[in-house]
Amino acid sequence: MSDLKLQQDELELLASYEAEEWKSAKKISEQKEQYRAYARVTLRKDKRINIRISEKDLRDLQKRAVRQGIPYQTLISSVLHKYISGTLIEK
Repeated sequence: MSDLKLQQDELELLASYEAEEWKSAKKISEQKEQYRAYARVTLRKDKRINIRISEKDLRDLQKRAVRQGIPYQTLISSVLHKYISGTLIEK
């Protein structure tokens, strides 16, 4: 186990665990069900829209989607969801 090389984020997690900063989750079954409900609502795609965007923007979206290994429409949906939920982070 001494040859195990951890990345920086893994080292931080390990240090946090060893410092006993972690606490057990309470009401785990209720939390699981709550997150399942969130996922069902988030992943349900029950409306269709049509938009017009520039060919260059579409091409760039498609390239980025390929790099992430997802369909470009899924990428667009994800970006829109992050924007309206306030979790989209601009650089």
